Amino acid sequence: MNILEYMTDMGRQAREASRVMAAVGTAEKNAALLAIAEAIRSDSDAIGEANARDMAAGREAGLDAALLDRLELTPARIGGMIEGLQQVATLPDPVGEISELKYRPSGIQVGKMRVPLGVVGIIYESRPNVTAEAASLCLKSGNAAILRGGSEAIHSNQAIAECIRKGLQQAGLPETAVQVVATTDREAVGALITLPEYVDVVVPRGGKGLIERISRDATVSVIKHLDGVCHVYLDDEADADKAVAIAVNAKTHRYGTCNTMETLLVARSRAAELLPVIAREMSAAGVELRACSEARAIVNTMTVADDSDWAAEYLAPILAVKVVAGLDEAIAHINRWGSQHTDAIITENYSLARRFLREVDSSSVMVNASTRFADGFEYGLGAEIGISTDKIHARGPVGLEGLTSQKYIVFGDGQIRQ
Repeated sequence: MNILEYMTDMGRQAREASRVMAAVGTAEKNAALLAIAEAIRSDSDAIGEANARDMAAGREAGLDAALLDRLELTPARIGGMIEGLQQVATLPDPVGEISELKYRPSGIQVGKMRVPLGVVGIIYESRPNVTAEAASLCLKSGNAAILRGGSEAIHSNQAIAECIRKGLQQAGLPETAVQVVATTDREAVGALITLPEYVDVVVPRGGKGLIERISRDATVSVIKHLDGVCHVYLDDEADADKAVAIAVNAKTHRYGTCNTMETLLVARSRAAELLPVIAREMSAAGVELRACSEARAIVNTMTVADDSDWAAEYLAPILAVKVVAGLDEAIAHINRWGSQHTDAIITENYSLARRFLREVDSSSVMVNASTRFADGFEYGLGAEIGISTDKIHARGPVGLEGLTSQKYIVFGDGQIRQ
């Protein structure tokens, strides 16, 4: 069987499974999620061994530190997968929810019902825990899923896929409700994104090149984000302790994630006070600082930044630093150079915070909190399918509701249109 035949067959099975899943009750879906979680717990050693094979191959292939960090499944991350599945099982089921029910002059009632999207294709790189996260959200929202992980995580993904298959079988649900592509052939991606008769939406999670290619070539709807150029702005009225702690956490907590701060903006009135402290903390963490001339005049160990740095998603221990006149310049810089992902202001001025919330055009905008909180788990979604910087159909972390749509429903009692 060639790749197109393989993917078409997978799509056909997913479409059939999606019709079953659309009718499955909440209790059955929750039972499947808990069974998958238990299977992962029971098979955690096998998952760890599979991941070790991927990590060894990644090092041999010369993957950089950020990619290796995303690839690694530590015991804590395996535990996080289990916890995520359990949390999704406790979340309200959005499917079948009726809202906006109103009587019309004719006597009919018109409302909206939340329904699954159908078949969701997810294409992702490096992070094998996405396999469990994506499966959990697709199952709870009544969808079928086709998951295509990166070749660098093939052994990890297949080990997790086996746990998903066991859980679905135990719960009496079709094993084809979640299918993990078993080939590393890149043609599988091209086939998956051009099967609109079987796939309703594709969610790419990975590097900018992958997402641009899928956005360009797909004949299926795409929920995407291109990159995470996230900012923290330290305002004239920022609390110094909060400013330092949040800036350091937003950059150093993890380097290889899309919600990591890539540019630090500092109000001119606070730069001489805050920059030396932050620079020391960043230097101790091994972060390279690339700065504007005004910032370098305060901390001369920083290297020179150019325009490419303001647009960079480093995914590495590198940070761009710029001194700005105040809120207006900070907002203008973010809206010009940012990627509409996540941006934060540190300030004690409520009015300025409200302006920042209104005027920064990003999917998550924060006041006095680290950008690292832009995450489905931290937002109470249980897990996320991705973080969308689109404005239609979903924006920000995409959880259960983002994997559903709405249809109009009408209740009548014999009315006919006059």
